Amino acid sequence: MPTLRDLICIHDEPSFLMEAHDALSAAIAQRAGFKALWASSLSISSSLGYRDANEASWSEVADVVERMARAANIPILVDADSGFGNFNNARLLAAHLHRRGASGVCIEDKLFPKMNSFIGDHHPLADIEEFCGRLKAMKDAVPDPRFVLVARIEALIAGYSQDEALARAHAYAGAGADAILIHSRKSDPMEILAFARSWQNHLPVVIVPTKYYRTPVAEYRAAHISAVIWANHNMRAAIAAMRNVCNRIIREEGIAGIEPDVAPLEELFELMAYDELAAAETHYLPKTGDGARR
Repeated sequence: MPTLRDLICIHDEPSFLMEAHDALSAAIAQRAGFKALWASSLSISSSLGYRDANEASWSEVADVVERMARAANIPILVDADSGFGNFNNARLLAAHLHRRGASGVCIEDKLFPKMNSFIGDHHPLADIEEFCGRLKAMKDAVPDPRFVLVARIEALIAGYSQDEALARAHAYAGAGADAILIHSRKSDPMEILAFARSWQNHLPVVIVPTKYYRTPVAEYRAAHISAVIWANHNMRAAIAAMRNVCNRIIREEGIAGIEPDVAPLEELFELMAYDELAAAETHYLPKTGDGARR
């Protein structure tokens, strides 16, 4: 099985990371064939009833990541926001996530608490040297060479120039980042592709095409993008599906009509490995006098 480092730093083709926000979505993504997961801050926060503004604590996020790692045996890159504070918070977070089963961490160069990149227009950025300190502390806290540290640059979203984004990228590379995530909220990929041309693969480039979703993957290949994150689509798909089912049950006053459109219980049991539990019962539970297990 390829490691996260294989997929982001070594693989010749773009790798695709699928968003997951709990154990079930992680298992579904692995079953579909994805080789790695993105533990999305937005989606995890939403599933816990929080906004994507550091309302969920880092320990709550780590709990979810641990459950995801138990449900799927593919690498997990954790969206760790801005590190939940200064260098000390960031290094504690990295160490905890590594112990909980994460294969890598991505932090963004914003202040704590952060706000979701697509909300509002005023996103103050961290001082470059201070953010480099966070990166160095996280790198030192997890000496495992397989663990991947991704530095996410928010300069373009915050209205800064390509030069600012590139200056930050070079500084973060010097601080030990293994890859650069360059983010944009424009509906076309032009500023992302311009960054990739200027950057010239100094480090692997990761992108999140949530807004420029019409772009063919062939353009990412031509730009030598290393990894593409489908960042919130399991959560958004779940919202649409649950909304539809709830509305139909209310309207139809029954469930007969929706039964063909929902997953059978057998699929749920398969995803959660109920067959393993049944096999374990025959191995570990003693039989009663009538042959039943107790």
